Amino acid sequence: MVDRGFALETRLRQREANDLKRTLSPVDSIAERGYFAEPSGGDLPVLESEEALVFASNNYLGLTGDQRVQDAARQAAATVGTGSAASRLVTGDTLVHHDLERLLAETKRTDRALTFSSGYAANVGTITALDPDVIFSDELNHASIIDASRLADADVVVYDHCDADDLRAKLTARAERDESTEPTGADDRSDESWLIVTDSVFSMDGTVAPLEAICRAAEEVGAWVMVDEAHATGLYADGGGIVQSESLEDRVHVQMGTLSKALASQGGYVAGSDALIELLINEARSFVYSTGLAPPAAASASEALHISRYGDVRERLWENVAHLRDGLEALDLEVLGDSQVLPVIIGDRRDALDLAAGLRERGIVAPAIRPPTVPEGASRIRIAPTATHDEADIVNCLEAFQIVGKKVGLF
Repeated sequence: MVDRGFALETRLRQREANDLKRTLSPVDSIAERGYFAEPSGGDLPVLESEEALVFASNNYLGLTGDQRVQDAARQAAATVGTGSAASRLVTGDTLVHHDLERLLAETKRTDRALTFSSGYAANVGTITALDPDVIFSDELNHASIIDASRLADADVVVYDHCDADDLRAKLTARAERDESTEPTGADDRSDESWLIVTDSVFSMDGTVAPLEAICRAAEEVGAWVMVDEAHATGLYADGGGIVQSESLEDRVHVQMGTLSKALASQGGYVAGSDALIELLINEARSFVYSTGLAPPAAASASEALHISRYGDVRERLWENVAHLRDGLEALDLEVLGDSQVLPVIIGDRRDALDLAAGLRERGIVAPAIRPPTVPEGASRIRIAPTATHDEADIVNCLEAFQIVGKKVGLF
């Protein structure tokens, strides 16, 4: 009989041979330090005896362990329930959701906001609901944007990373092609809908998109702009993102972000006009057909956003970022980016893996990022400090880089 199944073991062996096989390594708590377990497959994990410093988390403000955030989650669980138990269009809509969405809209300076079960769901639901004819996408956009573009069945035009001039050239070329089409022809494109989509902070490069220039290019051709603020929300002006720090709220049509990074919770959101939010409530399939965000997640995100806006955690984070960047560059390491993400470029895949393993032996958790996640020859260590790392933690990280870097021949 013909075997029409799937050669899973062969595929896994191939990944392992190419140093691409991923594993799960549980940790006892989500914080700036923790006890990890070796990958255990389906067996019960066993925690190591030595605590490690974590410089690989997106818990940028360190609020997952904040008592106020935890208390907000407990209170919501006790008052509203541990889960929404249904789509928000059925019985899963609560006052906790609306309180968070009100605060998000206020922070993002928009009419309204809407929460999703994840950032991935927010991108997929929003882009497919908008149903653009053409999507202009930064070449390093997140996988959820790429997948959403495929599901939307749009023409996708990829422009060079953070290159507003290349974007403008591609917008112009598309417009000129459309103008040359006979208005009465079957291929008339004069009424196409165009959406420009970009991350604001790119998680593997630490780069920041030139949003003002992107908005200018969009306005020249009448395109809409959608910005994914997943790695910026909570870190910039008044707890907002790059859109807020550059005062672009009136020029960015769709602001998307997550609750699962700086806001120490789970889920995603979209902020924009009344009409946008009403459309998503009715046509975003990942919202309509998903159980609503769990009330404790919504409440903890609300509290984290409040702390970000009115506390000093953002200042503490940026102090740690500056200290760590200065120290890494003093070691003559190449550090990319303009944000809280500090990618240390190593180049060779094996060197990056060896450096990450050596750092781990010295109690520093900082992963090697290698192809296909990044281009060939651009393997790196992705460093991300948190607001709750103290000065001694930063010094320990830098000392580990210096010692292990010598061992693997980087210096």
